[in-house]
Order: sequence, then structure tokens, then C-alpha cells
Amino acid sequence: MHPLHEHLARQLTERLQKRQIVVVYDPRGELGPFFDRDLPLDDDCSELPGLVRVRVGELAAHLARYDGSFFGLRAAVEPIAGQDRPDPLLLYLPGVKRDHEASPLMELERAGEVYEAQLRRLSRDLLRRRFTDGQIDEVLDHPNLTYDDVAALFRKDENGGEPLSVLRTLFDGSPSEPLLARWLADDASDEAITAKGATGELARLIESRLGLTLPGNADVADARARAARYLLVAELRADLDGDPPSEVSLVPTPPTKDHLAHVRDVLRLLRRDHANAYVALADRVEGELGLANATVDPARLGAIDTFRFEERRLLDRAAELIVAKRFDAAIAIVTERRHSFWVDQDLGRQAQWEACRLMAALGGEVERIVPTLGRVGADPAAWVATYSAEDGWHRADGLQRELESWIARMDDDLDDASARALVVVRREHDELLKRTAEGFARAFRQAGWTFRGVLHQTRIYPDAVKAAAGRTAYVFVDALRYEMGVALARLLEGSPDLAVRPAVAALPTITPVGMAALLPGAAASFSVVEQRGKLAARIDATAMTNLADRQKALEARVPGVVDLTLFEVLQRSPTALAKKIGAAPLVVVRSQEIDMMGELDADVLARRVMDTVVADLARAVKKLAAAGAARFVISADHGHLFSLRREEDMRTDTPGGDTVDLHRRCWIGRGGATPAGTVRVSGAELGYDTDLEFVFPIGLGVFKAGGGLSYHHGGISLQELVVPVVSLRAAMAATPTTVGRRVHLEDVPTNVVTRTFGVRVVLEADLFSTDPVVLRPILVSGAQQVGSAGMAVGADLDPATNVVRVAPGSQVMLGFLLRRDDVESLRIVLQDPSTDGVLAQSDEIPVKLGM
Repeated sequence: MHPLHEHLARQLTERLQKRQIVVVYDPRGELGPFFDRDLPLDDDCSELPGLVRVRVGELAAHLARYDGSFFGLRAAVEPIAGQDRPDPLLLYLPGVKRDHEASPLMELERAGEVYEAQLRRLSRDLLRRRFTDGQIDEVLDHPNLTYDDVAALFRKDENGGEPLSVLRTLFDGSPSEPLLARWLADDASDEAITAKGATGELARLIESRLGLTLPGNADVADARARAARYLLVAELRADLDGDPPSEVSLVPTPPTKDHLAHVRDVLRLLRRDHANAYVALADRVEGELGLANATVDPARLGAIDTFRFEERRLLDRAAELIVAKRFDAAIAIVTERRHSFWVDQDLGRQAQWEACRLMAALGGEVERIVPTLGRVGADPAAWVATYSAEDGWHRADGLQRELESWIARMDDDLDDASARALVVVRREHDELLKRTAEGFARAFRQAGWTFRGVLHQTRIYPDAVKAAAGRTAYVFVDALRYEMGVALARLLEGSPDLAVRPAVAALPTITPVGMAALLPGAAASFSVVEQRGKLAARIDATAMTNLADRQKALEARVPGVVDLTLFEVLQRSPTALAKKIGAAPLVVVRSQEIDMMGELDADVLARRVMDTVVADLARAVKKLAAAGAARFVISADHGHLFSLRREEDMRTDTPGGDTVDLHRRCWIGRGGATPAGTVRVSGAELGYDTDLEFVFPIGLGVFKAGGGLSYHHGGISLQELVVPVVSLRAAMAATPTTVGRRVHLEDVPTNVVTRTFGVRVVLEADLFSTDPVVLRPILVSGAQQVGSAGMAVGADLDPATNVVRVAPGSQVMLGFLLRRDDVESLRIVLQDPSTDGVLAQSDEIPVKLGM
């Protein structure tokens, strides 16, 4: 028997075994030879009237044939169908179309199964195993096609009378769409196609599946160029809302919906399985047609970015919306389109889209905050509460830091449209800073420079540190502003008793004052004085002008205290750290990285380092917990303002007089003038036992005291004055969530030559769990974190916690961002966030930026 008979017999056998009764409708009578001639009689031929005993495959069955009378057919099958468990029963109805509403055989159809025969569809499914669709169309398009015609084709094929598809042979038996995708992607088979005379078969396949008729003299290379242009333009046209650009007017259009569906299938396979080849084809066609300069409204572009120019137009459109201050509309475009084929192929483009997202998010947050400024009132405590609330104004500071850090880490400059958008967003944020600084200064002044109901910096030690049970790690972070404390808390999520609350720093907001205000005893007696011509903070009778003075005062009040830098904590092994801490009742950890980088007036480096410090603090907490610390209190001496405004009119003349100390945001001394745009406060008004006076610029102004115009502190803005108090308890040792899971790093670069680079992460399948695994991908140099993953393709990356969830058996492409230029080598490390355990890491990779 031939394959058509075997296939039909197999389909009927499966249905008979499942439902016992099968009613076959054959409107054109195409399967008559199968039922009337080809089905062999069963050995037991004894049968009831109107029934024949046949074998369908290996199954014995009763066959009843419709001869014009439904009544006669029902009567013939009733003895069999009426049984509780009937024998297999076939009813064949040639020339009859099924009546779905009032079939005379409705009861039999419901009791069994209906099979509606279509010879062409049945034959096509079989022929595809041996021939291409173009060849099949030539056979099946004959109007008088019969069952025996198809059977004869199979017999010729089996006897060598009809050659198999040459294309199928060359492309390993691939079906039509995968075959066409492979051919378009690679010209390696072109010579064989020509030599074996299969050019015509290829042309017939393209016409049959895609609807494109090629010229009779087209060779294989010409066919590829024409097919690629036809496919890409067809998808572009179908995706556009409205008329296509004139540049594609001469390219043919798929004649039917089926042809268009096949076009989409071929392009989908090209993008998925042959991405590099797709890029080359699409770029060539885009260039040939001049599409990069085509007049296309980005709002009309569809859901698929067929060409590279579409992705760039959409990003430009999002940037234009930001310039127009339509931030929600920009966010909608970025959310919908930031993960397209073209973006996912290029880390540089991913970075551009992320920058646009951050700009739109910051602009939207500023837009949300501005209307609330006039509703706060004249109570400075209300300003602090509104600023530090969960959805408070500090969120704009956080978004600004994320945006500026991101842009500083980008290897490429922003696109022109995005650069214009950045100017607008920075201006809007600066205006917000100015308005909040001025409004808060007015309220602070009207309240007599006092707060009610807000924790003061001098009370952090007695209220948060001394009150804690067990060994406490007290972390002093120079210039950690409130939003950075919130970001740190997000990295420590899940820690017991985790809390973030605001405290008001001592004035002026400079390091010698703020660091002293964090020490024991400051709550009872704290003042800012002149000591031998220098500015000093005084607790009781102890005046402190520098770090050594403060360390000595701390040791006197807390004997046995251990003092470490953040770098020392990160650098030491867990064993060495535990040994260093020993039985100390208090561990003080100091970090100066933020302030040090800011004061260098190196904007780009400062922006990169700020994010790194927050991540390093989270790592330090976990290391200290493992070394024996039971509780943690993390706070700051002051916050900071950070803005890329560089206008010289920001600078204000200094008061003159008897100057004890001068910073860009504060003057300390006696006498002198009070320049326009500044406010003078006596030490007594601030509660200090001193004859010193303090002058602060209002808004964003700075004194002419040297240094840059981007980073500063010392003044009375919310960003400088409100510091975070992050408190938590050490968690019990966590059980790693990835036990038994094997994670691999692949495509690791041999050298890091740009600040952004990609690495593939592969998580092996797990026989016992399908739950996703949570990883924290970071870059480490020595003991310090110097970068992290900023983008992920194939998984979701949480930018707040820098963790990615990976499904077992999957692959994820991670885009890493190096935040430091001063490292000679690094390692790629995948951590378990619950334990900081290393799940996978690379060897040391040399860093050679700018190669």
C-alpha cells in the first residue's frame, strides 16, 4: 500500500479505538477508492445485511456505505451501534456534506466522531514530507485531482519515477518556512541549487508560499535579493498604520492573508535563528530603498521593528515627547518598545533606551511633585515628612542619581534627540531643587530654625544605637543623602526589623560637624565653636576638629570600640573580620567614597561611584553579620546637592568679616555682610553655645570658595539636611535558594575594552523544580564591587535590587556596566542574594578601556 492509504488508515484507526464509531463525510466522493477497493476484507467475512467486515490497518471493523437512504443506513448499523460497547464501526457517506444543524445521523455523530474528508489537505500534509510546497501546488492545483492521482505520485516516487525535492535534500528535509529562512540567511547552497537544476523549484516554492513571482531569468543570488526586499517591505507595510512611504511603492505586495502569514513566519525564523544574517539583509534593503530618510510618522509604526530606522525613529519620538513634557506618553513608548529585535541585539541601543526611560521617569516625577509644593505650609517638619514619605519628594533625587549614573557609564554619547531631552529634564529637576530649597529655607527661618517631632542627628546614638540589644555596627557614610538610604534598604529587603527614617543633620552640613553629631554624648551637649582658629564641634568640653579627635572621643566614651573603613570590611576575609571585631561592644564603619569623589569635581567618576557605594554598603552589612554583628545602624554626617548646572551666576560673593571657615554652601565667622540671596543665622539661634555666625545661600547658590558647581553641601536644602537612619537586625543564616542548580557563564570576553559588555548566563534544567532562580550579577575588582548588570534579555531584571530571575533550562543575555575606569582587571560574579554565596564566577579579565 502507498503512504496515502497508510496515513488515512492510521487516522481512522486512532478514531475508532478512541470512540468506536466514526462517521466519514466525503462531499466530493474523493476517497471512494480507499473504502470501496483498497480496504482489505477481514478473514471473518460473515456480516449483517448492509455491512462489510474490513480491516483498517490492524483493526477489524464494520463498514456501512451510504447508498442514498439515511433510513437504510441507520437500519444497517443499528444492530452494532445499539450495543453497550459496540464493535468498531465505520459509516462512509460519499457525495454528502455534513449538516451541522439537523443531521439524520446526529445521535451516531455524538456517540462517536465525525471525520470530514478533504483529499487536498490530506495529501498536502503527506507530500510535504518529500516535496516543497511549490512542487505540491503543481500537483494539487489540477481541478480534477483524484485519490488515484495522488497514490500514483507516491508510487512513482517510491519506484524512482519522480525525484524527491532537491531543496529538501540540500536543506536536511526542512519544511518550507525554515528552509526559506536558511536559504535567505546563507548562500552556501547557492552553487548546489544551480548545479542540480533546482532554481525553478526554488522559484515555485517562493511563489507558492510567499506570493512573489520571480522573473524567469533570475538566478539564485537575484532571487535572494528580491525575496528579502519583498519579505521585509511586506512586513513593514502590514505593520504600518496608514499608507506606506513612497520608497516602497514599487515592491510587490503579498496577494493573500496566507501569503502574508508565511512572510511573517519566515522573518520570525530569520530573527530568531539567524540574527546576524537578518541584520545584514535588513540593513542592505534599508539602504537600497533609502528608508532611513523616508517620511514616516513614528506614531504609525507597528509592533515589529522590521528595519533599524524604525527603532531609532521611535526612540527619537519618545525623546521629542520628553522635550514637550509629555512624560507619560514617552514612558508608554519606552515600556512597549524597549525590547525589540534591534534593541536586544545591541547593548549600546539598550543603554540609549534605558537613558530615555530614566529621563521620562524623572520628568514625570518632577511633574507630580511641583503641584504639591504650595500645599506643605510653613512648618519645616511637614517639609521633611513630605520629602521623606514613602512616595515623597526624595524619589526625584533617586531618579536623578540613577539617570546621571547611567549616562556617565554609557560608552556612546546620547542620540541627538535624547541629548535635547536630557537638557529639558535637567532643567526641570534643577528648577524643582531651587523651588524646594527656597520654600524650605523660608519655612525653616519662620520656625526659628527649629523642628518639632523630627529626629535630630545628635539623638541617633542614644535612640537608635545605644537602645539596640547586642553588638551593633554603627556605619558613618559621608554624604549619604536620604534617597540613597532608601536605595540601600531596598538592597537589604527581608532583613528583620528593617526601617528607614529621616533625621535632621546639625548645621552647617559639613563633615566635621555632622560626624561629631553622630557620636555618643552629642544629644546632651553639642556646639559648633572656634578652636585655635579652626572650626570645631564640641561635646561637653571636648572640641574636635578632625577624624583623630573624633576617634579619641569615641574611644573615651565606648571603650573597646573597633573602628574600620568600608574598604577594610570588604577587603578582609570573613575569618579575619571576625577576629578583628573580637568581643567589641560597638563596631564603627566609616565610608568617605561619596564625598571624596564629589569634592574632586570629577562629575563622571562621581556619578559612577555613587551607585557602587550603596551596593558595597549592602555587602558590608552581610559580611559584618557573618562576623558577629547583631544589629546595624547606618546614617550620614550630611547629604548633598548634585546638579550639572555650571552657570557662573550661581556664585555669590562671600560675607567677608572675620572668617573662621568657608565652604561653597556656608560661611562661618563673625561680622561681615549678608550678600543678596543668603541668610544669616546666629549660633545661639541654632542652639549652640558660641558667638559664631553662619551665612547660607538660599536656593542653589554657592559662595565663591573654589571647587566645582556640580556637587556641594553645607547648606540648608532638604537634600543636604535630611539624612537617613537605616536600622536592621542581622538575619539568621539563610539556606541558599539555589542548591542543586548549576549556573554557567558563557561568551565571557577575554578583555573588557568598553564599559558595557554582554555575557550569557545558562541555568541547567532541574528535574525536581521549575521555580525560577534569583541571581545577583555583579562585577568585582579585588574586594570591591565595580559594576553590575544593567540590562537583561530573556529574563526580568529588577533595577532597584539588581537581581534577575532565571528559569531552569533557559539562557539569559546580561548587559554589564562597569562603573569604574581605574581598575586593571575584574571578575564577573553571580551571587545568591539570600546568602551572598558565589554561584559562578569568571577568571580575572583584564580591563583595557579604549583599545
